[in-house]
Amino acid sequence: MSTTSQTQNLTLVQAVRDGLYTEMSADEDVIVMGEDVGKNGGVFRATEGLWEEFGDDRVIDTPLAESGIVGTAVGMAAYGLKPVPEMQFSGFMYPAFDQIVSHVARLRNRSRGRFTCPMVIRAPYGGGIRAPEHHSESKEAFYAHEAGLKVVIPSTPHDTKGLLISAIRDPDPVIFLEPKLIYRAFRGDVPEAEYTVPIGEAVTRREGSDVSVFTYGAMSRPTMEAAEELAEEGVDCEVIDLRTISPLDRDAIISSFKKTGRAVVVNEAPKTGSIAAEITAIVQEEALLYQEAPVKRVSGFDVPYPLYALEDYYLPNAARIKEGIMETVEF
Repeated sequence: MSTTSQTQNLTLVQAVRDGLYTEMSADEDVIVMGEDVGKNGGVFRATEGLWEEFGDDRVIDTPLAESGIVGTAVGMAAYGLKPVPEMQFSGFMYPAFDQIVSHVARLRNRSRGRFTCPMVIRAPYGGGIRAPEHHSESKEAFYAHEAGLKVVIPSTPHDTKGLLISAIRDPDPVIFLEPKLIYRAFRGDVPEAEYTVPIGEAVTRREGSDVSVFTYGAMSRPTMEAAEELAEEGVDCEVIDLRTISPLDRDAIISSFKKTGRAVVVNEAPKTGSIAAEITAIVQEEALLYQEAPVKRVSGFDVPYPLYALEDYYLPNAARIKEGIMETVEF
């Protein structure tokens, strides 16, 4: 990863725009496309200014047709371009699901390597912004289940730019889910120059010895808050930010669990069939003899995502995460 002494203080959504700008400036094959991404700059303004900089040929306003957006991007990618289609919300991706699983994920295998599919499907995802239905789901497990797709979920501005650049340069398709709850929640230092963050590598946000807490995306912030509060109470949490959920960094998961013997997994997706369930299985398969307590999952609930009145109850917060950690530590 290259570094520079020149940094900028950006929000997460600004880091998305900076990553797109960096790669579009460096590689004329990078194309941004989607609903209102051009003159309007996107529903969250993630592409603001790109149309003015790169023009109609490289920043393309599309019809409101997700299947058409992704299907067109497949053709572009097969013949040498690097499209970055934006879905306005991850909940709008379902009309494109057939394109994603039948063509995007399988193009390399189906053509026996004759074609690759270097594209990044970006989408704001997750809850917490008081949006109506189909705007707040956390369905990342859909895409992690599909061979041929990488699935990336950043939690900091620095990682967002570096992971997005890595995703655009990847020869295979990447689903890049951006936790919109923290789009503008805080700022962080982001190098002005290009740099990459490796896809498939977790990062330790906090070293600890009592319990390993695995998380990603918007849940990293309340998890860190819970860990810092528990440190004052004598509980030493190790917090692992996965950053990529496909491929999962199995080595980081196993190494941390062997160190602490206890694990809590925090995600906002429904509990059943979640990434938390997969991490639990990895621990059971690879490090059972190190286990001191059952693995605890702190997650959303197995219900439709609720509207405003119950949204704060649905999403894991620091208090609920603390409770889950203490249940594991005191077992």
